[in-house]
Amino acid sequence: MSNTSGAAAPMHDSAEESVEGLPPGFGVGTMGKIAFGIAIVFALFQLWTAAYGTLPSQVVRAMHVGFLLLLGFGLIGNLVAKTLPGRVFFWTLGLLGFATGLYNWIFYADLLKRSSFLTQLDLVVGTTAIVLTFEAARRLMGLPLAIIAGIFLAYCFFGQYMPGPFIHRGYDFEQIVEHFGFGTEGIYGTPIYVSSAYIFIFVVFAAFLERAGMIRLFNDFALGLVGGWRGGPAQVCTLSSALMGTISGSGVANVVASGQFTIPLMKKFGFRSAFAGGVEATSSMGGQIMPPIMGAVAFIMAETLDVPYSAIVLAALIPAALYFATCFWVVHLESGKAGLRGMNKAELPNPWHAVRDHWPLVLPLAALVYLLFAGYTPIFAGTMGLALVVVLILGTPLAAAIGPRAFRYAFWVALGLASAAFLRYGVNLLFIVIGALVLACVFVKGGKETLLIVRDSLAEGARNALPVGIACAIVGIVIGTLTLTGIASTFIGAIIAIGESNLFLSLVLTMLTCLVLGMGIPTIPNYIITSSLAGPALLELGVPLLVSHMFVFYFGIMADLTPPVALACFAAAPMAKTSGLKISIQATKLAAAGFIVPFMAVYTPSLMLQDGGAIAAQFGYPVEVIYIVLKTVLAIALWGVAVVGFLVRPAHMVERIAAFLVGGLLMLALPWTDELGFALAVLLIGQHWWRARQAPAGALS
Repeated sequence: MSNTSGAAAPMHDSAEESVEGLPPGFGVGTMGKIAFGIAIVFALFQLWTAAYGTLPSQVVRAMHVGFLLLLGFGLIGNLVAKTLPGRVFFWTLGLLGFATGLYNWIFYADLLKRSSFLTQLDLVVGTTAIVLTFEAARRLMGLPLAIIAGIFLAYCFFGQYMPGPFIHRGYDFEQIVEHFGFGTEGIYGTPIYVSSAYIFIFVVFAAFLERAGMIRLFNDFALGLVGGWRGGPAQVCTLSSALMGTISGSGVANVVASGQFTIPLMKKFGFRSAFAGGVEATSSMGGQIMPPIMGAVAFIMAETLDVPYSAIVLAALIPAALYFATCFWVVHLESGKAGLRGMNKAELPNPWHAVRDHWPLVLPLAALVYLLFAGYTPIFAGTMGLALVVVLILGTPLAAAIGPRAFRYAFWVALGLASAAFLRYGVNLLFIVIGALVLACVFVKGGKETLLIVRDSLAEGARNALPVGIACAIVGIVIGTLTLTGIASTFIGAIIAIGESNLFLSLVLTMLTCLVLGMGIPTIPNYIITSSLAGPALLELGVPLLVSHMFVFYFGIMADLTPPVALACFAAAPMAKTSGLKISIQATKLAAAGFIVPFMAVYTPSLMLQDGGAIAAQFGYPVEVIYIVLKTVLAIALWGVAVVGFLVRPAHMVERIAAFLVGGLLMLALPWTDELGFALAVLLIGQHWWRARQAPAGALS
């Protein structure tokens, strides 16, 4: 946007033009400018607390929720409400929500002193925060999530009247309000802490990188590298989405960012609309599991398990690669089945020229990876990575104003050294550098436009954080219910009872729980609910805790592709010009072959680079990792054939059933299943290849 009034207009270069439940933009006129300003203040507040951390955690959490409610209801008033009374009503709700955050800040010490002895005003404020959180979740995230959280909250009130194992001792109104509306167990619990401390920073980081031109770099690189493969545009979509996943953990944001380019290209090339949308949705959802910037769930997982974020990244490396390998493979098979070839290589850009022309954009991402694996906290790494992006953006017009190329190089080297010095001299030095660059941009050609990019990126980042933050707040109700009532132990006991005789059945039940919950709620609450119930139970059955949580995370992503509430699929629908339900069916089909990955990780944790097993003890850990990866790749390949019905030529139904069964054998970790699976796979592929050579194409369909 080139001016303040532009806040009312959609930002077509941004990562996420529309947020769940909201049209794009901030609104028109004065109220649009106010909402835009609130978003900037929200972003600056979160960046300040991340950089300096001077406020108590409880205050930061409460203010985070307050800002979410103010901005969320304000945008509903600006973009959804049709009448003046409606707009006034929603803005009033937003102001009340923000007031609850201020109340927690102003009376922080007093609230600590009168814990368990809250005043009437305290109860009113706590009740208001809970009610507004439910309403914001209903408006922004949909009715299913609000209903599920409401059922858990109702259980706190009425569980003492329930039969058998579900009964609890009963809790009065004051105790429930204090538990959920104050403290760190309800809406201000661990999920909202992670949202305020980690997730918000990385959402803004992605918004800055995308505004700086990272999307164009990813698209040009993917187009040049894989555009010539069979089914070229769909392969480009998969690779560009994988690259987008390195900087953005939002599936919906990735769909909108890359789908504007890839979906029309796939349709033009001959892919069906629903399939084109399905490819985009499936590959974009993989952004949640693609390091280094994974989805919000990864940060919540690190906090829940009390492990470094880098440990989560390490565990996700191979599953993420296999997820996108599944996408590549299924697209390859579908393209062969439809007779689609690659794009004309002569017309494609050189991928390495794209990297050469835009290489500075990679530096902040590289710095982020270094900081994460050097042992720095995600808060510090994200804040410094974001600051380096800002330095890069602000330095561009200044470098352009320098004449000789040698002087420009010297400028960038000096700026890089000054920025990197923060590791020794602290964050203040980096902010001094940014302040100097901002001042210089005021007097340089193109500098003011650059400052507007920074301003818009802050606002867009805050807006993109809305659905994640609201989901984290409302799911705190679920976690609070589990901690208050102890009902989780009932479910854990049931899963353990089943798994004592059959671990596979327990895993299937956990998977089905993820998929069923995913039909109504997004990945974050899906993961939190399921992992809270199934994680401890699977640990009792011998599954490492990190692996069980990654199992739930993986299927939480898959569940976001299943109808009826498949957010990424519905985000792709306008670009594909077909229904979100049709896209969801295709996306589920595309992702089905990847269902095998988390099961194999449970039976062989080395697939997630965890402790080795018998093969590692006998031949060494690298041998086990290579073996399990190759076995998983073969199983995925076979399930891809089963789903698509094509390998070299169209596969018969018997071949498809056999491919599914043989892939299942490779998944199981029972005596002789590997040997039998490899042998049958060779026979199956060999006979299919022989049949394809012996008969003409027309006779094989």
